[in-house]
Amino acid sequence: MNKRIFSLGLLALAALTATVSAQAAPDELRVMVHSSFSLPKPMLAQFETQSNVKLSLIKGGDAGEMLNKLILTRAQPVADVVFGIDNALVFKAQAAQVIEPFPNAALHGPVSLALGHGVVPVDYGYVNLNYDKAWVAKSGVPLPKTLDDLTQAPYRNWLLVQNPATSSPGYAFLLATVAGLGEEKAFEWWAKMRANGLKVTKGWSEAYNTDFSRNGGKHPVVVSYATSPAAEVFYSKDKLIESPTGNLFLKGGVFRQVEGVALVKGGGQRAAAAKFIDFLRSAPVQTALQTSMWMFPVEQSTPRAEVMRHGPEPTAHDSLSAEAIADKGAQWVSRWTQVVLK
Repeated sequence: MNKRIFSLGLLALAALTATVSAQAAPDELRVMVHSSFSLPKPMLAQFETQSNVKLSLIKGGDAGEMLNKLILTRAQPVADVVFGIDNALVFKAQAAQVIEPFPNAALHGPVSLALGHGVVPVDYGYVNLNYDKAWVAKSGVPLPKTLDDLTQAPYRNWLLVQNPATSSPGYAFLLATVAGLGEEKAFEWWAKMRANGLKVTKGWSEAYNTDFSRNGGKHPVVVSYATSPAAEVFYSKDKLIESPTGNLFLKGGVFRQVEGVALVKGGGQRAAAAKFIDFLRSAPVQTALQTSMWMFPVEQSTPRAEVMRHGPEPTAHDSLSAEAIADKGAQWVSRWTQVVLK
C-alpha cells in the first residue's frame, strides 16, 4: 500500500511539474516588421519576460516589400502580426485580405491619425525636403520658397530624390507632389526637374549617406524626413547646438506618414498579439521610438524628446486618401518613370 501511495505521489508530482512547465512556456509571436523597425533590446526583452511572450521578429524589407511578402504568403501566413503598414499601404493591405481588424482599433489614438481597416496607429512622421545649411550658405543662393523655384536655373543640380518604385520616402514624396500640386501640374514639375539636373537614387541610404552634400555628395537638397535634422544632432560625435541640416516645408513637398500595427489574417497567437499591440502603444515605447525610429508618438500625452526641437513638425502637409493611393498609386509611379527616367 505504501508503495502504491508513493507511486501515485510521484505521478501527481510529475503531472504538476508538466502543468507548471506548460504554463511557463512562452508563446512565440511572429512579428513582421519593416527594415526601419528599431526599439532598445532591453525594452523588448522586458516585454518578453513580463508578458511570457517570445518575439520572433521577421525583417520584411521596405514597407512596400514587406506587404508584398505578406500577399505572396497569405495561403500560409509567415507572421501573426505586422508592424509598418502605413496610410499609403493600408487600403492595399485590406483589399489583398492579408490583415484582419483588431478589436476597437478605432479607439486607439486621435481621429486625425486613424488608419482605418482595423489597423492600430503607432507613430507618424513627415517626408519632406532637407537641405545642407553650410552648402547653401556658401552658394549665396537663397533657399527656394516653392517647388517651382527648384526648376529654375540657379537651383540646377540641387535636388536629390529616391525612385518611388523602389523607395518608401520616394513614393511618399511623389504622392505629396500630386496631392499638393494636382496630378497634371505635378508631372509638369517633374519634367522640369529632370531638365534641371534632378538626381535619382534607388533608396534613402544611397541618397542621404552618399549623394547628399552633407555627406560628401554634390546635391544640397534631399528627400528625407522632418526628424532628420534632429537625428543629425543626436548621432553627432560633436556636441552640436544647431543641426547642420534644415527642413524645407514647401507646398506639394510634405507627406504625413502614419504607421500602424495589424493582425495578419490567418495568423495565430491572438492573446500574445494583443499584448504586443498594447506594448507598442505604451508610454515607454512611445517615448523610445522618437530616437530609435525617428517618428513622432501617436499618444499625444507622450513627452517629446529634447532633441526633437531640431526637427519640428510642419504646420501643413499634402496627403491623399488611402483609397486614392490604392486606386492610382501604381499609375502615378509608372507615369513618373516615363517622365523622369525614360
